[in-house]
Amino acid sequence: MVVLAIILAIAGLAAGAGGTYAYEQQRNKSKTDEAKKELAKAKKEADALVKKAQEEAAERVDEARKDEKKRRDEIKDLEQRVLDRQVALDKKLDELDKRSERLRQGESEVEALKNEIRDIRSKQQEKLEKIAKLSKSEASDKLMKMTERDIRNDLLGLISKIQNDARDNAEEQAATILATTMERMASEVTAERTVTAVKLEDEEMKGRIIGKEGRNIQALQRATGVDILVDETPGMIILSSFDPVRREVARQAMEMLLKDGRVHPGRIEEVVEKAQKQVQKDVVRAGEDAAREVGLVGIPKEILQLMGELKYRTSYGQNVLKHSVEMAQLAGVLAEELGANVKTAKYAALTHDMGKALSHKVEGKHHHISGEMLRKYGAPEEVALAAEQHHDDMEATSLEALVVRVVDAVSAARPGARNISAENFAERMKDLENTALSFDGIEKAYAISAGREVRVFVQPKNVDDLQAIRLARDIATKIESTMQYPGTIKVNVIRETRAIEFAK
Repeated sequence: MVVLAIILAIAGLAAGAGGTYAYEQQRNKSKTDEAKKELAKAKKEADALVKKAQEEAAERVDEARKDEKKRRDEIKDLEQRVLDRQVALDKKLDELDKRSERLRQGESEVEALKNEIRDIRSKQQEKLEKIAKLSKSEASDKLMKMTERDIRNDLLGLISKIQNDARDNAEEQAATILATTMERMASEVTAERTVTAVKLEDEEMKGRIIGKEGRNIQALQRATGVDILVDETPGMIILSSFDPVRREVARQAMEMLLKDGRVHPGRIEEVVEKAQKQVQKDVVRAGEDAAREVGLVGIPKEILQLMGELKYRTSYGQNVLKHSVEMAQLAGVLAEELGANVKTAKYAALTHDMGKALSHKVEGKHHHISGEMLRKYGAPEEVALAAEQHHDDMEATSLEALVVRVVDAVSAARPGARNISAENFAERMKDLENTALSFDGIEKAYAISAGREVRVFVQPKNVDDLQAIRLARDIATKIESTMQYPGTIKVNVIRETRAIEFAK
């Protein structure tokens, strides 16, 4: 039984192994068939792709051949044009060579003619010298002397006439030009002061401004640097300062405080700072408005800043910015009349007193400071020179500088331009007369024409005509060295002899 069971087991194993082998064979056959189908499909697709690639390559080859043919045709045409141009150039070169040869021949002929003419002229000159018994240089000198002798008197008379006419007409023409320039300007008279009055709507505000134990008014004076006068004048507070910028800051701060009603040290500092910023804006705007009014553009902003500060500066009571604008307008008219550069004259006249905005910060005279600032901030050199030379301590080296100097005197000397008290005026007139009377031989002296002229009467027995001329020069020199005055003072020395007799 055991043996039978073993045999049966072995037979079962053999049958299982045979079935497994048959199954594996059948499975492998199926995979092989599928692989063959996939391979055939891939081969067909590859053949299709190859065919398509070949067709595309053939098309590209055809296109390349066409492009190559086209380029070859173009190159051939270009070569033909180059050959044609070369031929044309060769023809032109041949023509130029022929023309050059003809010119050389013509030059040779001309040179031969010149030599022939020189020979003929030399022979004629020799004949003339033999006939006249004079050489060429001797004949020339003789002719010049004869001509000079004949026309010398006429030339002297003509020169004298021209000089006299110029002398007679110069003053009249200058007066006409200045009058024409001045009559085209109309400016306000001066009205500047060193104090500013702030109006109060309520008398109680005086107490608020003063504050407890004077704290508020002390804070205001400390923050603004301005003296504040609160007296018994009804409805008014006086701000006093020689610095007009500080006075303007104080005025605006005071008006803000009065409008707001809150007055205490903390609020005062805030309002003063705000007023300072507002004044700074006003300064810049004033400089821009001044440049725009006279028609100047492209002025650097630093120069406009300094110009704007002149709005709050005065000279003898005359507002410096208004004076500068007036001068620029006068300079434009005068420069046009004289043929000078109008823009340069206007620019220099507008900025000539710019140094007054810095005169308390920078050492030196204001016109020198003006020139330095103009150069520093990029203004043209001719403008800086004209502005710097508007006073007599420097020589005017250009027509524009003379224009600025003239219009400065015109603007400052016009009636109402500057505040001069009656006492100062009378004192100046008396000083002029005393200066003239300090010389010997003078009988009387009078200052007239608002101090523009001094008439001096001398004793005819003690002073002759030559001494009178010298005396006028000496008086003018002493006035220049001892007195300060705008414009020019005329010294008129009069020597008169009268013979009086009565017939009875």
